[in-house]
Amino acid sequence: MELSSCYKQTDAGMIPEEWEAISIFDLSDRRKELFDDGDWIEAEYLTSSGIRLIQTGNIGEGQFTDKESKKYISEESFKKLGCKALQVGDLLICRLAEPAGRACILPYIGEERIITAVDVTIFRPPSSLADRRYLVNVFSTPRWFQFVNERCGGSTRTRIARGELGKIKIPLPPIPEQRAIAEALGDMDALLGALDRIIAKKCDLKQAAMQQLLTGQTRLPGFHGEWQLKRLGDVADIRSGGTPSTAEALFWDGDVPWCTPTDITALHGYKYLGETSRMITQLGLKASSAEMIPAHSIVMTSRATIGECAINTVPVSTNQGFKNFIPFQTIDVDFLYYLLTTQKHGFISLCGGSTFLEIGKTQLVSYQVRLPASKDEQAAIGKILSDMDAELSALEQRRNKTRDLKQAMMQELLTGRTRLV
Repeated sequence: MELSSCYKQTDAGMIPEEWEAISIFDLSDRRKELFDDGDWIEAEYLTSSGIRLIQTGNIGEGQFTDKESKKYISEESFKKLGCKALQVGDLLICRLAEPAGRACILPYIGEERIITAVDVTIFRPPSSLADRRYLVNVFSTPRWFQFVNERCGGSTRTRIARGELGKIKIPLPPIPEQRAIAEALGDMDALLGALDRIIAKKCDLKQAAMQQLLTGQTRLPGFHGEWQLKRLGDVADIRSGGTPSTAEALFWDGDVPWCTPTDITALHGYKYLGETSRMITQLGLKASSAEMIPAHSIVMTSRATIGECAINTVPVSTNQGFKNFIPFQTIDVDFLYYLLTTQKHGFISLCGGSTFLEIGKTQLVSYQVRLPASKDEQAAIGKILSDMDAELSALEQRRNKTRDLKQAMMQELLTGRTRLV
């Protein structure tokens, strides 16, 4: 390939002429105190308080992930082991999969003293050479992970040696351009963080609303009277599924949607199922115990992952890993959907099976739930929760588009295709 006169081919890829390809070793001026591993801390030294230990699980792709379960060591152990104290602003690169090479900047986390594990490399490039905000974005690109993966070893746990990590060359613009790139991508990170916080708050509000509305603790205006205790068998027609013989080609690739638990988990909590990854024929349907489930019913996983639900917007069949609910006329499908999602623990407690957990139709038919006698009240509750889901879905779509935009910006800015300076 013939390169433009404005670009050059390097070990870090094709970059602008005024950029350089520089190794991590050279960025640290080959000084161990600027590029060193964390400390080997065995379990016997761990305590519940003292000097905080940052572990590999705290290192996310471009961000620090704090967790409830925190590890510490004592001051005595710190001195005995000759540990290295971290500084706010250190670049932490995880040498252990998955994925090896992920990195973050250590933020202020409210701890006086901090150390990190041996599989985390502490990187402190001089500010005269590199902006760490720029570097952490470079360390989140597919090309970086490819370079790291090519140098990984280990049969049990894949990791990259610090020496190999130091040999990797990365594209490095002049400092003013590094800062401009870091600020542009930082603005996107700030927007993503704000969206994540809004989504988390909306999720909490929805959970609180479900707790109040689906138990009758809070009643909507205009609705009165006691709720009824009913068996699920009196709420819906409960049907199972089946699988046509896989040895018979005439049973497959037809026009009948055939749902497996994978189709439900692939929704990632989305409420509606509109298509399935596999289809069967009418012959396959008749030759198996699978049944057609009318649209606007509820399909629910009943094996292994139990209690995952979706409302099917088209008629579907399912395999035997489902119990499906066709609501009776007196039952609002949205209300029943949300009610069922709150019963997972109850369903699991009834499960049998020595190889894997499974809840049977007989158990579900007799399972009791409390619900309003009025379908109008059910529908009103269902609408409130549906509206909250719709708002969450819109926010998640916006977050996903913003994340995609940031990825596109990274591809442009970190390769020099688009210049900010």
